[in-house]
Amino acid sequence: MPGLSFTLPHWLYWVGLIVFPLIAIVLSRRPQPEEKRYTLPLAYMIAVAGGIIGLHRFYLKSMLGVVYIPIFLFILFANGQTQDARTVFSDYENQVRVAQRVLDREEGRVNEARADLAELQTAYDATEEGSFAQKSAERRLTRAKDTIAKGEDRLKEARVTVEDITPLREEAAANRAFWDNAAGYAFYLILALLLLDLFLLPGIVKRANAALPAHEEMTEAEKALRAAEAEEGPKHDRDYAENWIDRLSLFCGEFVAYWAVIAVFAYYYEVLARYVFGSPTNWAHEAMYLMFGMQYLIAGAYAMLTESHVRVDIFYAPLSKPRKAWVDLLTSIFFFIFAGTLLVTSWIFAMDAIAVPSGNAVISDWARGQIGFGEMISGFGLNQWTDPNIRWGEISFNEWEVPLWPMKWVMVIGGLLLVLQGISKMSKDIREIARGN
Repeated sequence: MPGLSFTLPHWLYWVGLIVFPLIAIVLSRRPQPEEKRYTLPLAYMIAVAGGIIGLHRFYLKSMLGVVYIPIFLFILFANGQTQDARTVFSDYENQVRVAQRVLDREEGRVNEARADLAELQTAYDATEEGSFAQKSAERRLTRAKDTIAKGEDRLKEARVTVEDITPLREEAAANRAFWDNAAGYAFYLILALLLLDLFLLPGIVKRANAALPAHEEMTEAEKALRAAEAEEGPKHDRDYAENWIDRLSLFCGEFVAYWAVIAVFAYYYEVLARYVFGSPTNWAHEAMYLMFGMQYLIAGAYAMLTESHVRVDIFYAPLSKPRKAWVDLLTSIFFFIFAGTLLVTSWIFAMDAIAVPSGNAVISDWARGQIGFGEMISGFGLNQWTDPNIRWGEISFNEWEVPLWPMKWVMVIGGLLLVLQGISKMSKDIREIARGN
């Protein structure tokens, strides 16, 4: 089975977090056609993301997608058998390796002891009966004989081990190679089917659209009913926006919401790489939990604006609007304590992240107080981004070594958005109290 060795570049991680939500926002705001149609771009996207289990076929209502599933399940089964065979082979290989080391070590010792045995025997015979020299020569002679006896026992045991385990090791190796090849052939079969479908997709999409029932124009009564349902429906996010702070919070909340889609692709890749190709990544999990941490911080202002936070409504809901405004205004004291503390501590964390001793960028020198702000601005150039020898600040401790200082600055952005949204909410409460109705 072929393996994967792809490691997500740091620059691609950050570009994806910025560019993907922008594209998603543009696509989501396009006017949607009233008539349901299958689209070729979406079919290709599904084929790339989930073609290995035939999802593009199911999207186009083609039951030939069922063909992919048993082949994919066989790949998973074969990979499991390969893993089991690899474990067995590793155990046998270790036993043979240990036995071979015993053979290499003991053969030298036994041969050396045998070579010295005649000399030790002669030395023993030449000593005076009952003398100290005789006892010393006897100990050396006995030690040599013990070395030979024990060494021969170890050699015999090691030879038996090598003789018995070697066929089992070869059998395990052959079993591992069989299942590994079987998984590889099944994967190549899916790949061939998928490549064929990539050429056939335009025709499949055309046939799927042709099979759709004829579009019927809505009657005036249906249009009026839909308009009434839309009017009585839930409040849209845009209805909360009353000033530029609200619009900023809404945009940031919508922006980071699309990061959840990135997580689907990242974890989908991790599952395939781990269980299909046997090549787990060293970046997917860290990339996603860092992303979700940033999403949580930036979306705080959005959740506050849309009133998505948990609240004890049993006391709050029955109040009139002015009384709600009074409650919000009084409790905002605690909010600003929290938001202000978050902003200040986030700033400290962010500055510490770029001021680490290993940072050699001009911004790191400025954060450590080694140069002034003006000198930092004048020394900042394109080389600060492109020079591979320049390291800005704190990085993670695992093999991926992604920079952590940008996440710390996102904490500052999240704290700032929360403070601004608190100011916007407080101004609304003051106006509500002033109106008094």
